[in-house]
Amino acid sequence: VQLQASGGGFVQAGGSLRLSCAGAERIFSWYGMGWFRQASGKERSFVAAISARGSATRYADSVKERFTISRDNTKNTVYLQMNRLEPEDTAVYYCAKGYDSDASTAAPQYTDWGRGTLVTVSS
Repeated sequence: VQLQASGGGFVQAGGSLRLSCAGAERIFSWYGMGWFRQASGKERSFVAAISARGSATRYADSVKERFTISRDNTKNTVYLQMNRLEPEDTAVYYCAKGYDSDASTAAPQYTDWGRGTLVTVSS
């Protein structure tokens, strides 16, 4: 499954951005999807995940109450709405397709990764 993330940019602290990740194949709706991020000099870390039908979501503690993951399977697209952004959220954000239909928090459970999109939050 080819994935293309978009929507990154520069925003001031407290602002919002919405990331999108479009899948190129009809089978997109069979799989859980996740967002991960990698800050400069740090390892890639889990941000949010959503199950294949959107019935289950999971979040990293650092983004709970601020970020919302959703998906529109009719458009083969998953979204990450990011509110109340903080400088610590600055990173390259990646979307990924899961191994199965679950909302997994573990990177090894993801088989396909899109090219990242950079989010920069200024203080």
